[in-house]
Amino acid sequence: MKILFLILMIAVLVCTAGCADRAEDEAEVAEQADLALLVENTTVDIKSGNLTYPAYLAAPASTGGKGKMTKYPGIVMIHSFNGLEPGYLDLADELASQGYVVIAPEWQTFERTPKDGVVEGLVRNSADYLKGREDVDGKRLGLTGFCAGGRYTMLFLPQMDEFKSGVAWYGFPYSAGFNNETRPADLIGGLEAPLLIIHGSRDAASPVSQIYQYATALDEEGKYFELKVYQGEPHGFMIEEGELSESFPAQDAKVEMARFFDRTLK
Repeated sequence: MKILFLILMIAVLVCTAGCADRAEDEAEVAEQADLALLVENTTVDIKSGNLTYPAYLAAPASTGGKGKMTKYPGIVMIHSFNGLEPGYLDLADELASQGYVVIAPEWQTFERTPKDGVVEGLVRNSADYLKGREDVDGKRLGLTGFCAGGRYTMLFLPQMDEFKSGVAWYGFPYSAGFNNETRPADLIGGLEAPLLIIHGSRDAASPVSQIYQYATALDEEGKYFELKVYQGEPHGFMIEEGELSESFPAQDAKVEMARFFDRTLK
């Protein structure tokens, strides 16, 4: 009987521990959901050169208190060649809910294929806009871009000291751009900020073989980078028909970007 009693007691303890673990896991998930910040979004004007560009802005909502304002890292987001589609706005909102102030300028407002210098000026002015906000820590700015924006991220990160890290989505390291200008791979020597490269193995527009070649060059120059390649994914896999993709690779890649910025900007 004593043996039977001991067996029953052990079973009860194991079940209790399992229930407690599940309760703790559920509580942690709930706590993480509660930590998501309320978001305010709007459209602002960014002056660059002699032109004024619209830009989408997403930021943690102000608490309205009289205490010291919280300063968040800022991110400049460069959309793809297809324009500032709704999926990018949702992505900006999600990053804002995680404690970032995100600005996404519409770089094709006046030209579909502007010169690199035009986009560079707009990105710099967007960074200046973030640094001018009371809720942004101007010393903690990140850069991210998709497709053509991925190329711009690779191109500008070595040239702009204001950015402390960058995430390049399916970019073009060996492309000279729309107007046959500079290749990002030619500027590797000037790269100081950490770079995360996100790509698909079946990207027909930007073959993954070139990404491996770029990664090898980065490594040879001793530049810090991280590379995440999603098997079977095509070019532009983060956005489907203008919206954020619900696929596992897209959702996972979104988390990878957020974690990278958390580690490099927070």
